[in-house]
Amino acid sequence: MFKVLIIAYYFPPMGLAGVQRTLRFAEYMPLYNWEPTVITTGTKELNAIDLSLMNEAQESGIRIIRTNPLPKNINELSEQTISMSHKVNASKVKKYFNSFYVPDEKKHWAKKAYEKAKEILAKEKFDIIFIPAPPFSVFEIGAALKREFDIPLFVDYRSLWYGNQYNIYPTLYHFVKQKRNEYNCLRAAERVIVVNRRIKEMLLTNFKFLRFEDVLIIPHGFDSPDYQENNKYPKVNDKLSITYTGLFADKITPRYFLKAFKELSIERPDITQNIELNFVGALNKKNKALVRELKLQENVKEFGYLTHKEAVRRIVSSDALWLMISKVKNADAVTVGKMFEYFGSGKPVITCVPDGAAKVAAQEYGASYIAEPDNISEIQNAIVKLHEDFRNNNLPKANEDFMIKHERKNLTEILTKEFQFFIKEIV
Repeated sequence: MFKVLIIAYYFPPMGLAGVQRTLRFAEYMPLYNWEPTVITTGTKELNAIDLSLMNEAQESGIRIIRTNPLPKNINELSEQTISMSHKVNASKVKKYFNSFYVPDEKKHWAKKAYEKAKEILAKEKFDIIFIPAPPFSVFEIGAALKREFDIPLFVDYRSLWYGNQYNIYPTLYHFVKQKRNEYNCLRAAERVIVVNRRIKEMLLTNFKFLRFEDVLIIPHGFDSPDYQENNKYPKVNDKLSITYTGLFADKITPRYFLKAFKELSIERPDITQNIELNFVGALNKKNKALVRELKLQENVKEFGYLTHKEAVRRIVSSDALWLMISKVKNADAVTVGKMFEYFGSGKPVITCVPDGAAKVAAQEYGASYIAEPDNISEIQNAIVKLHEDFRNNNLPKANEDFMIKHERKNLTEILTKEFQFFIKEIV
C-alpha cells in the first residue's frame, strides 16, 4: 500500500461536523490502496466528545497518533450533556484577541503536530502529506514538512482562508501577513482540494500562479449506510416534523425562521399547529429566550448535543430539515458539511441561504424549498409549500445522480486517484 500522512486538528473523539470529511476520507482510503496515518489532537484540545466516532475510527484500522494522550476519564466526559454554545459564541473581546494570532489561535497546537510529524517522517517513508483546514495554521506546518522532507503536499480547503467570513484583521500587518502566508503555503502544495467551485474561483483570482488544473473540487458528502430506514425513531403523531441540527453562532441564528413561523401561526394557525420544530444541538440562552418571547414552546423541542450517530437518527426520523447560512462576507463561497448530511437522508430541506455555492447545491439536490436567510416572507412561503406537499403526500424527491456523486466512498476514490496520478507524474 501507499502511505499518506494526514495532519488534522478536527478528528475523533472530537465531535461536530468538521470532523466528518477527514474521518471518512481516512476510513475509505484503504479501499483504494492507501494507508492513512493521522496526527491529531489530544487532551487539551477536546470540546464536544463523540466516542462513537472514535470507536468507528479505531474499528476501521486507522493509525492515530496524538499530540497529547486522551484523558483517562473520557468515557465519563462523553456521557455528560455538553453545552457547546458558550464556547462557540465566544465573546467579541476573545475573538478580537484571537485575531492577533497569525494564521489562527491553533498555531500552538500546530507546532506540536509539526514536531510529532518530524519524528514519524524521520523513521518512515510516506508518499503524500494531506492537510485539511481549517485551522489554517496546519497548512503552514504542511509547507514546512514539504520543504524539509520533500514529500508531495495536498491541502484541503473546507472554507476560505483569505476572505474567510469569520476573519478579523486588527491591523494592516495582519491583513497582509495572512495573505502572504497563504501564498507561501499554496506555492508549496502540489494539489489544492476545495469543497466548491466558488472557492476555486477565488483562489485562482487571488493567487495568479495557480493553474486551473492545480485546484480540484471534491465537495462535501455523506454515507448512505447511515440513513437506514430501520434507524428511525417511531413517529408518535401525524405532525410535520422539521429538524435543525448543529449550533448557532454569530449571524447563524434561528431568529428569522422562528419569526416567520410565529407570524404564520397568527395568519394560519391551522398549519403551524400541525408542525413541530426540532433542534438538535445546544440552544444558547439568547435563542431560548427568543422561543419564550415568541411563545413557541408548544412547537419547539430541544434535544441538546447528540453524538453524530444519534443526530443522524433524528434526521432520518424527521419529515423535513432546515438549514441556514447567513449573509456574511463571501457567503457565496460557503458550503457546510451538515448540508450534505441533510442531503444524504433524501428528505426535503428548507434551505435558507444567500446566492452562491450553497444555493446551487440545494438546486442540484432537487428536494429543496429555497429562501433568503433573512427574508421572513420567503421563509413563510417555504413552510406553507412544504406543509401542503406533506399533506398531499407529494414531497419532492432527491436527484439520484446527485446522491451517487456525493457518496463519501466515491469522493475518496477521486481523492486517491489524484494522489495516484501525481505519484505517476513524479516517478
